[in-house]
Amino acid sequence: MKTQQLSLLLLLCAVLVTTSCAQREGSINSYFGQGIRFETIDKHLKNEMERLKIPGMSIALIEGGNVVHHRNFGYANREENLLVTDQTIFEAASLSKPLFAYFVMKYVESGKLDLDKPLYQYLPYPDIAQDERYQQITARMVLSHRSGFPNWRSDLPDDQLVIQFDPGTDFFYSGEGYQYLAMVLKALDQTTWEGLEDNFQSFVAQPLGLEHTVFIQDEYTRIHKAEPYDENGEWISPERDYDSLFRYEFRAPASVHSEPIDFSKWLIAMGNRENLPASLYDEMWKVHSYVGAFNGIDVDYTLGFYKPDIPLTNLYMHGGNNYGFTAYFTFDPDKQWGFVLFTNSEYGEQLGGEFSLYMLTGPNMTPYLIVAGILVLLVPTLLFLLIRMVVRRIKKSRA
Repeated sequence: MKTQQLSLLLLLCAVLVTTSCAQREGSINSYFGQGIRFETIDKHLKNEMERLKIPGMSIALIEGGNVVHHRNFGYANREENLLVTDQTIFEAASLSKPLFAYFVMKYVESGKLDLDKPLYQYLPYPDIAQDERYQQITARMVLSHRSGFPNWRSDLPDDQLVIQFDPGTDFFYSGEGYQYLAMVLKALDQTTWEGLEDNFQSFVAQPLGLEHTVFIQDEYTRIHKAEPYDENGEWISPERDYDSLFRYEFRAPASVHSEPIDFSKWLIAMGNRENLPASLYDEMWKVHSYVGAFNGIDVDYTLGFYKPDIPLTNLYMHGGNNYGFTAYFTFDPDKQWGFVLFTNSEYGEQLGGEFSLYMLTGPNMTPYLIVAGILVLLVPTLLFLLIRMVVRRIKKSRA
């Protein structure tokens, strides 16, 4: 692991040294300062969509706190030859989780919710009452996926909610935990799911100017929503839509509907630290859970966001996957840099992860990889020779 992290650090240093921060009109800087023309990005995305057989996609690139490039590709409805447009709505899937975490912080700000108070004290949960450990679960544990709940009880053979480990002691990605917390918010307000949607609009969407971002679909999102397609590019009919529950109910971990320009407003607002006290932004972005190592990179989880431990970065990200809709965002709130993309396919999450790497250093990585490889080989050799020379001098001085 240490060798891999050193190699990555050397690669990033090489990129910083060899790239120019000069930006031309009609381009965006990669995270480390290489200017990338918009037409280069568009061509890359079209090629990737063809490779992954993605029917439709919409993407927004953010730099300096502004959307600097927004493109729509492909079809919202391939059977009827309807193209993706600025009005096309997609399911955000698990991109709902960080947005819901932000919504939860509004309750913390108002004093209605304490991140560290056991949730059962707000709302007992009969579905898991047989295991008293559930009385330890807090909002902080839920948002950082340390509740001990499975992702969904339907993933288990007997379809029963269980606790897999003592709450707060480990990480396990859980939609069940997020939905329990949504039930708590609903109980705090003594309202319905529709009432909770109204509160989201009042506390988050309206102050930030989100016009078409909802947890429960409205008339606009239903009219303008793209059609879903499976891993083979085939239309997903209602009869085989096993995620249909997420389409029409308030499901905190998965039911948001949105589009890139609207979603970008929220990302940019976070970069500006709007609508929440600085202390709650600090809580939301603080690392709470260790997720694991992927390709030599340690990944943590905050309250709602993945945070990769990549040297010289401060990136937050999340992917989402409902059946036929996948999405992804990467964002640095300090640099006000990132992107968000939505697709009506099974491969948008994969595309988003790969595009994050593409945008990290720019498309022309080969020279930097060569430089980094040379450095990785040279540094240990030079250190060995230096130590050997020092040892010889010490021996001579003692002789």
